Amino acid sequence: MSSSSPLPVAASKGPHENLYAGAVESLAKRRLVIVTGRCHPALAERIADKLGVVLTQANVREFANGEIHCRFDTSIRGAHVFIVQTHATPVNDAVMEQLIMIDAAKRASAKSITAVIPNFGYARQDRKSAGREPITAKLIADMLQTAGANRVLSVDFHSGQIQGFFDIPVDHLVAAPVLEDYLKSNANPHELVVVAPDAGRVKVAERYAQHLGCDLALVHKTRPHHSANVAEARHIVGDVSGRHCVLIDDMIDTAGTIVAACDLLKAHGAEEIWVMATHAVFSPPAVERLFNAPVSRVIVTDTLPLGPEKRFEKLEILSIAPIVANAISAIFEDSSVSDIFGGENLL
Repeated sequence: MSSSSPLPVAASKGPHENLYAGAVESLAKRRLVIVTGRCHPALAERIADKLGVVLTQANVREFANGEIHCRFDTSIRGAHVFIVQTHATPVNDAVMEQLIMIDAAKRASAKSITAVIPNFGYARQDRKSAGREPITAKLIADMLQTAGANRVLSVDFHSGQIQGFFDIPVDHLVAAPVLEDYLKSNANPHELVVVAPDAGRVKVAERYAQHLGCDLALVHKTRPHHSANVAEARHIVGDVSGRHCVLIDDMIDTAGTIVAACDLLKAHGAEEIWVMATHAVFSPPAVERLFNAPVSRVIVTDTLPLGPEKRFEKLEILSIAPIVANAISAIFEDSSVSDIFGGENLL
């Protein structure tokens, strides 16, 4: 070869440059797919819009005997699939539908499968409080993994220990940024008292109080033995007289606990009471109780669908779609989810 002959292109690059080029090419070929079940398609649509992707339909249908079938619109081979399904009423149907979609994605050769569960079903059954009881939250975790989920993303677990039920990565999101922004925009934080409805929520309430720069109080409650959905508010720890109180909880089911706490706050001289919660389950008679309670506003997020029968004058709904979309983007790009919350997404 003469000295004037050009060198081959490959010979002009080092091995590290070739590896880098391959990595860039691989990243460019990655595909993000958002799939929704039937429980809360409106939330999935909002998440997909934030991410700038088209929502993939699972085409879920039922046979005459109630068995569930699904088939994705397009090929998902090699794609990173995020299956959005909140565990709404009826919870058992919601869980089974998500398991079937996960299994379908696995058998369609998805590169990875993330179960996006804004409201995690059976979260309250996270331990044995009496003999001969199940730990159903662990059972749900086992089923999701057996179906083929590689990762789970959820919002405001009932307790932090649920993360330990999984042998796969779990990204725990918190609705606090959305709720705190609302309080900063609609109330004077320096006049607020953040109230924990029970001892289990003190750590979370304290975090709100620190971020908002306001005071903290606690409702001490007891539950009658062997009684579900029953709680008795006993005492208030902290000064609430003449103050604007904000009760913050992870879930409102029948609203018995939260209304009992509101009545107790009012009896102790609270001037105004707001109620905030991430998951608005609103099982009967929750709407009636909240409507008649000494509460000015009830602020919840859209982790669960709220039909016309669950809406009332005092209710305001905030969307957690931006938070979930940011987390999905971070997972897809292999960056930190915790950084979104400044490391404060732990219970």
